[in-house]
Amino acid sequence: QVLSLPIVVIVHGNQDNNAKATVLWDNAFSEIDRVPFVVAERVPWEKMCDTLNLKFKAEVQTTKGLLKEHYFFLAQKIFNDHSASLEDFQSRSVSWAQFNKEILPGRGFTFWQWFDGVLDLTKRCLKSYWSDRWVPRYLGSPGPSPPPQRWPTLPSVRPSRLIIGFISKQYVCKLLSTEPDGTFLLRFSDSEIGGVTIAHVIRGKDGSSQVENIQPFSAKDLSIRSLGDRIRDLGQLRNLYPNIPKDQAFGSHYNSEWVGAE
Repeated sequence: QVLSLPIVVIVHGNQDNNAKATVLWDNAFSEIDRVPFVVAERVPWEKMCDTLNLKFKAEVQTTKGLLKEHYFFLAQKIFNDHSASLEDFQSRSVSWAQFNKEILPGRGFTFWQWFDGVLDLTKRCLKSYWSDRWVPRYLGSPGPSPPPQRWPTLPSVRPSRLIIGFISKQYVCKLLSTEPDGTFLLRFSDSEIGGVTIAHVIRGKDGSSQVENIQPFSAKDLSIRSLGDRIRDLGQLRNLYPNIPKDQAFGSHYNSEWVGAE
């Protein structure tokens, strides 16, 4: 007996997103010996995390998958719960309705529509940024490596990645509020489908700080001018969080023609 992947027939392109959600859910959560078309309405959140991770790596064609910090943010988003711990989410189950029927609070789209927009943007414009990491360069005489810095407890971030991506605006403010002027990081937009934004800290002369988020860049924006060149253009951006000079972090992504034109 040979089983095919699920098939969905659509009559218009605007049904494509829902069709992909149906195929993903059916392929990931149906039983092999099931009654035809019967699939669970609820699945453990941990299984959903595994599915989203496999989907992300397959679509973007990268070996850099999602991290537990990303799952924490995604859980907050799909469950609309910002008070639960990572352990609390791990014991929950998620429904098909939460995945692709219910509109996210304050938005005009579902969780899957938002996540699929991130997939499309990343595979089209951000694959190399997502897959690359900066390598710390320690100046001075050779010797033992400095002790590792201590990062905040969960939800923490892995600052060796160029794009943190899946992180809330509220937590970005917490991270950046104590950093020097011009420190920035990249996250996927909460308010728009398929957008990446740059959050950066502005520090006043009195020491006060303000975190601003630049208008999200879409795939169309990044096809006109790359993310690396846009970061290079913005003088207010100095160091990638936590303290990596932007030219060191993104220099390999600068357009050489633009560099030579200066």
